[in-house]
Amino acid sequence: MNDQAQVTTETGVGSEAPAATPELSISDLQNLRAIVDTAARRGAFQAAEMSAVGAVFDRVNAFLNAVAPATPEQSAVSAPAVSAPAEAVAE
Repeated sequence: MNDQAQVTTETGVGSEAPAATPELSISDLQNLRAIVDTAARRGAFQAAEMSAVGAVFDRVNAFLNAVAPATPEQSAVSAPAVSAPAEAVAE
């Protein structure tokens, strides 16, 4: 038996069930965004790394803003509530 056939048999390549394709969900990306944000606030990145981290964060954030509906906490943070004066409501 040659080495390649032995590796194929040991790893299960060619077995009847194909391996599952890895998947990412929107919540996975939202969690990633939160992790990067927390790590940056805690000083986990060196100054030379910040531009690369920020660029990736910006791309993930823009993607999530485009595809995921804003949750109530996100909309409260991004757009502060403005209340009308009492006189304007009465008119």
